Amino acid sequence: MPTEPVTQPAKPSIWKAFTEPSAGIMAFLGFSSGLPFLLVAGTLAYWLKEKGIVLKDITMIASAGMTYAFKFVWAPLLDHWQLPLFRRLGLRRGWLLFAQLCVTGGLLAMAALSPSQLPWFVAATLFVAFFGATQDIAVDAYRIEIAPLESQGALVATYSLGYRIALIVAGAVALIMADHVPWRVVYLGMAATMLIPIATTLLAREPQIQREAPRGWRQAMFESVVDPFADFFRRYGWALALLTLAFILLFKIPEQATIGGVMGPFYRDMGFDKTQIGTVTKIWGIWVGIAGTFFGGALVARWGAWRPLGVAIVVAGASNLLYLFLIQHPGNVMVLALVISGENFTLGMLGPPTVAFLSSLVNKQHTATQYALLSSMVNLPGKVLGFFAGGIAMATGYGMFFVITTLSLLPAMLLFACLWPRFIQLDRKALPDKELS
Repeated sequence: MPTEPVTQPAKPSIWKAFTEPSAGIMAFLGFSSGLPFLLVAGTLAYWLKEKGIVLKDITMIASAGMTYAFKFVWAPLLDHWQLPLFRRLGLRRGWLLFAQLCVTGGLLAMAALSPSQLPWFVAATLFVAFFGATQDIAVDAYRIEIAPLESQGALVATYSLGYRIALIVAGAVALIMADHVPWRVVYLGMAATMLIPIATTLLAREPQIQREAPRGWRQAMFESVVDPFADFFRRYGWALALLTLAFILLFKIPEQATIGGVMGPFYRDMGFDKTQIGTVTKIWGIWVGIAGTFFGGALVARWGAWRPLGVAIVVAGASNLLYLFLIQHPGNVMVLALVISGENFTLGMLGPPTVAFLSSLVNKQHTATQYALLSSMVNLPGKVLGFFAGGIAMATGYGMFFVITTLSLLPAMLLFACLWPRFIQLDRKALPDKELS
């Protein structure tokens, strides 16, 4: 009796992952998320400086961006409360549109007030920062709910493309404009660019997620404030949950430790002028990082999150050792470009598997809350090390500092090995067994 031929599961399609309509939507939403970030921080500092604001006040005002680090505090609202005037759009798009309109209105207020009316101007800046962070919560929740795990890498890549283009617009383009037109006009122009992602939100589809309606206000408070945190431990158990949280806290330390204020003085001490630093690190480096992000997204589309995450952690952390080569060749722009290329490509590569892994951990009943908390945790220890980076570099020298940041990988990789049997199963559920055998 003839037997049916056994059909092999098809390989995941990288092309399909990047050409889904949701990938294009995330590019525009990435632009929307990236635009306000510099406009309340780095770019804003130039405007304040030109208005004669003293350095101490500049740094305090421009620290409005710290709002993003605490977005998990109000994230439960975005999971469990629909805005009255935006119900027809659904939970996710309603919050997205509301946050985008508030960011746009806040930028218009900053343009109308200017630093000459400092108290009100600061209030408008905080308003933009708060709703910029709120928009980030909504975008992350929308991304997780709009597509399955195997598509998350591609969505992160296109999101990062839009985000980095926004950084160029809010950074380089805004500064160039400010040389020719008043800052008020610059911020009006930045507010106008928000019309594109607003239109995207109106045209996008709402994720189809069934949520259980709470019975009474007491249950609503429990489900919005307590249950998102209790749920994580309930689903994974205390031992696995604590190991996972420890891993999340540790694996991005090498990256975050070099994002802080230590790198600018390092480049200057290596003999590079500001034009060389800006051209190589802020223009060339951004595009190399975008290439790395798309490469990382392709890895996730083909092999899932867990394997690419382990590879990317090692190569991104080890890329800090490239700076030892730069120390041996001070003032050499070609070496600087080579080092920045290696670092930015590997850091870009790390982004999609990181986001896909964190996304796989959340319960879609609490998407916004749990992802906001996990994404805050992943950057916290590295930022603390970055705070002390200058003192460490002065005590040990730049070379030893970069070695220390690389060695900080060891605890994370030990935890990765311990967690391997559990989390490789997430990839097996999302992708054909053939790809992971």
